[in-house]
Amino acid sequence: MNENTNRRRLLATGTLLAMAAGLPARAALAHDFRAGDLTIDHPYAMPTPPGTTTGAVYFRGIRNRGRQADRLVGASTAIAARVEIHETVMTGDVARMRETDGIALPAGQTVQIRHGQRFHLMLIGLKQPLVVGERFDIALRFERNGEQKVQAWVQQPRSRGGAADHDGHRH
Repeated sequence: MNENTNRRRLLATGTLLAMAAGLPARAALAHDFRAGDLTIDHPYAMPTPPGTTTGAVYFRGIRNRGRQADRLVGASTAIAARVEIHETVMTGDVARMRETDGIALPAGQTVQIRHGQRFHLMLIGLKQPLVVGERFDIALRFERNGEQKVQAWVQQPRSRGGAADHDGHRH
């Protein structure tokens, strides 16, 4: 049996289990983590070609359920030499990525950190390629809510039309 068949069976089993438990099918696929007042929803990374030494981590969002603002101020992972918080800034028609000292997480709000948006975590000095289907741990550091280890899933993001998004990630 090939790997894709196994993945489809696992996905179907997880969906059926969630439905039997009275949960929506999305619950079978979702993964989120809590750090105090923060909910870190679906950490993910895009796959990288062999020989690539950089990658990126994103999130569906980080929700601050608290009454006080927080900030994501750093991260680390065993699969890369270092992790930087990057911000995309438009200069005319040109998007430029630059390292920044953190991401503001306002009280009572969700900040999306998806590919193609303003922020991402840059993996510098990857020790191995990021392969679809694999997972890895990454420790996030927050100003108020401390450190939280999460697991990022390597996946090929989908475009709004459902087809794979092949825009790539360049610096």
